[in-house]
Amino acid sequence: MPIKTYGTVSAERQKAMSGLEFVTGLANGALPLNTFAQTLGYDVVEAESGRIVIELDPTAAHLNPWGTVHGGLTATLLDSCMGLAIQSTLERGIGSTTLEFKISLIRVITPETGPIKAEGNVINCGRRIGTAEGRVTDVRGRLLAHGTTTCLIFPS
Repeated sequence: MPIKTYGTVSAERQKAMSGLEFVTGLANGALPLNTFAQTLGYDVVEAESGRIVIELDPTAAHLNPWGTVHGGLTATLLDSCMGLAIQSTLERGIGSTTLEFKISLIRVITPETGPIKAEGNVINCGRRIGTAEGRVTDVRGRLLAHGTTTCLIFPS
């Protein structure tokens, strides 16, 4: 497997790819992950049309003052997997951005939870609006958090 790199993909290069080509490139290492992924330590590991999986191993660097993983990390994982799931269905020259999202934190996450994964799946994707749902689970398949998103679709 190629070593992951971090950075940005130019707007011109993004416009030349379908959404599926873009997210597949993130998952297989052909394209750099964003630098926020590097900061938080997550990785896009699976990509197919309408479905994205992101993995992360929680560490002490992710903790809030109460000693549990900060809810913002979980929100980022869900926003990322759901938004990329929508992007994976779009044609060349079409982009998307989050309009709103909602999450529910179900279980406490700590470093002892072990590796977690966030899976985003498209519910519906039209010409102007896309919706997706996401689930964060542990290695035993227990639900830790879930959410939904609405994204605006536009020519890029």
